[in-house]
Amino acid sequence: MTRENEYAAETGIYRLIRDELEAGAFGRDMRTRFPPEPNGYLHIGNAYAIHTNYTVAQTFNGTFHLRFDDTNPLKENAEYANAIIEDLHWLGYDPGGHIYYGSDYSEQICRAAVFLIERGKAYVCDLGPEELAEYRGTLTEPGRESPYRNRSVEENLELFAGMKQGAYPASSKILRAKIDMGSPNINLRDPVLYRIIDAEHYRTGRQWNIYPMYDFAHPIQDAIEGITYSLCSIEFKDHRPLYEWVLNELQIPEPPRQREFGRLSLTGVVTSKRFLRQLVEGGYVEGWDDPRLPTLRGFRRRGFTPDSIRGFLEEIGTIRTRSTVDIALLDHCLRQDLKRKAMSVMAVLRPLKVVITNYPEGGSELVRIENNAENEELGKRDVPFSGTIYIERDDFMEHPVPGFHRLSPNAEVRLKGAYFIKCEEAVKDPATGDITELRCTYDPQTKSGTGFTGRKVKGTIHWVSAENGVKADIHLYEKLLLEGDIPQDGSWSDTINPDSLIVVGGALLEPSVQQAGPEQRFQFFRHGYFAADSVRTVGERLSFNRIVPLKDSWNKK
Repeated sequence: MTRENEYAAETGIYRLIRDELEAGAFGRDMRTRFPPEPNGYLHIGNAYAIHTNYTVAQTFNGTFHLRFDDTNPLKENAEYANAIIEDLHWLGYDPGGHIYYGSDYSEQICRAAVFLIERGKAYVCDLGPEELAEYRGTLTEPGRESPYRNRSVEENLELFAGMKQGAYPASSKILRAKIDMGSPNINLRDPVLYRIIDAEHYRTGRQWNIYPMYDFAHPIQDAIEGITYSLCSIEFKDHRPLYEWVLNELQIPEPPRQREFGRLSLTGVVTSKRFLRQLVEGGYVEGWDDPRLPTLRGFRRRGFTPDSIRGFLEEIGTIRTRSTVDIALLDHCLRQDLKRKAMSVMAVLRPLKVVITNYPEGGSELVRIENNAENEELGKRDVPFSGTIYIERDDFMEHPVPGFHRLSPNAEVRLKGAYFIKCEEAVKDPATGDITELRCTYDPQTKSGTGFTGRKVKGTIHWVSAENGVKADIHLYEKLLLEGDIPQDGSWSDTINPDSLIVVGGALLEPSVQQAGPEQRFQFFRHGYFAADSVRTVGERLSFNRIVPLKDSWNKK
């Protein structure tokens, strides 16, 4: 692509940044940052923000920072911070040595607050939370000035020093910016800069009694690190004037610039951390790594690959507004990633016993089966075959309907990689009438790979040798949520899809999966893509999660 065509292809935030950089906006290298609060686990919406900041930095030969917004000791802990670092590396967006903590800048942020007080741009306010909300006004009515707004600089400095020293109880005083209570932008109505919190911080312990608000700490942290672009989602657009006010009042040269991109949502899932916490803490799901959740931990445990998630993020491109993307696109990217990578194996989820009556008694043999029909480079493997096997119960129909080309009385099918078999008899439970066993014969001349060119059959079914089959539990996943509004009261019982998880016990898999490692991925012939569950697999009892079925609904749209 020529430079001109490349430029013409850019849209949105990339075009804007290129224009500003080429106009000489900064005398330093490009730097972006992802600033998560360590109070939960990353989800797919966070991954989009990470992707945007990382790829913008890469596009303009810049540096990408991970910086924790750890300025609220009531919600944050080291577990979340460590998990975020691990997830970021797993996803493939490595910040290298550029991992920072907002709490390391506490002294600089506090000095910035003192500087604003000295310039008459900040004051200590005694209004309580309810009074503060009342004085703030509404979207249609202006706010009212606090009765403490006109305290002298000296009094404010003394009171703020007392806040810092722990002289006042939590929530009794706050530091506010002095901007404009009549502003149509409610974020500029003397916003809170600092509050008193009586809690131990996971990194600084009891060193601090006051903690800055995100809107105050964020631009200062960006300035300290030399960030050029603070790229954030669209809901922060109304916060941009406050971001710029802070940097301007602190007289920061070549201040960072906040620019916004769209917010990503997926159909059938919630990406609000508040709602995710309700699902986890309410016991509606197993935890933050439940494979039904859109957390990166959940996607990873279910079996999604980092490449498939990055491919999905690249496919949707730059979003300018709040956008909901069909989750079928994510599934499509997963299939595209795995179709030439995953080993295809035979798994019988609901077994039906088949006895091949004319097979040599006690005999067995190995048959050769390709590991991946899409990729010959993955080679072939030997699979044990014997006179007693199991097939899928759905692969037999006593009274076949038109178009059914699998096994039925007096009909022939090919066993994948093995022989033609013909059903001679269906054995039933005399009490229930259920079919418990099929008795079949095989044609030894029809073995796959021997050059047999005789009669043809329309159906091929998979199987597992009774002697060598490996037992496993299979977890089949569908969308977690039913269609409808998200409950605002935290009660999710009527919103959870009762079929979001179906556990199939007693499945039989071919022995090649016996040594499957955690998160190792396979294609189960005709069933979809599956991954070994990193949590449920205990000892020799295997457990697999279906990542996605084989049918690709995205291609049908």
